[in-house]
Amino acid sequence: MLSLDDFSPVTLADRRLFLEQYERHPQVHSDNTFTNMACWNHYAHYQYTRVRDSLVICSTIAGQLRFRAPIGPEDPELLADLFALAKAESPDGQFYILEPTARERIAALYPDLPLHPARDLFEYVYRSADLADLPGKGFLTIRRHINRFNRNCSNEVEAIGPGNLEEVRVFVNRWCNWKNCEDDPLLTGEREAVLFAIAHFQALGLWGLVIRVDGEIAAMSVYEHLNAETALVHFEKGLPDCEGIYKAINQETALRLRDTYTYINRESDMGVPGLREAKSRYHPHHMVEAWYAGVADL
Repeated sequence: MLSLDDFSPVTLADRRLFLEQYERHPQVHSDNTFTNMACWNHYAHYQYTRVRDSLVICSTIAGQLRFRAPIGPEDPELLADLFALAKAESPDGQFYILEPTARERIAALYPDLPLHPARDLFEYVYRSADLADLPGKGFLTIRRHINRFNRNCSNEVEAIGPGNLEEVRVFVNRWCNWKNCEDDPLLTGEREAVLFAIAHFQALGLWGLVIRVDGEIAAMSVYEHLNAETALVHFEKGLPDCEGIYKAINQETALRLRDTYTYINRESDMGVPGLREAKSRYHPHHMVEAWYAGVADL
């Protein structure tokens, strides 16, 4: 029988194990990526265990233990054990399902189990060519903002690498001062996540870009491979010095990804109304849905 004693904290040393699992079982939702778990570990306190050919992940956020569907082949016995563990350790919690195949399996095995959409966790996936070329009337306003940015702000684009990582770290702290991160626990957590990504940029296998305005870094994006068709943008930040800079870093990232990836996943809006509007304005090709079941219903 599965127990919490079987779980271990996620650490950087576990990256190869996760990548090998994801090569066999490609992921589509960012919350299951190793980078997200490593960068947000201070906030979500991720743990995992390996059972037969599956990985099982749980997290603890604000004192609430949360389990999610196993990553691996169909294993009804494991799923039943995991449901029992969730009932024992998190009876008032929620059980999360982040992959379409996992939802299909659970719905087939437990047809009477109510599954609820976790809308705040739905992720926005775009055609990389759309974000790069911004075609048609639907992107007219965005193109105008980028043109204005290029006219008004002397800028240059460069890749993130060993030579500018310290400058990127300084930029992140400048961005956080502007956003008053200290007054918002979520922004404080995001600052720590971004700084972890920068400090372990090569170890995590990340790529990224910065835009310099008058020689100083004024925007950045950090991204990586998600699956054969999709790149994943983890972080995208800009300072308010030049109007249109967020739209510019978005396009520059897409220009470098479109020849390799058909799609770009830009993660969820976390239920933030302004962010939801901004992500919708780019006309997503599709959404990666997330679901949950109440543990009491398992």
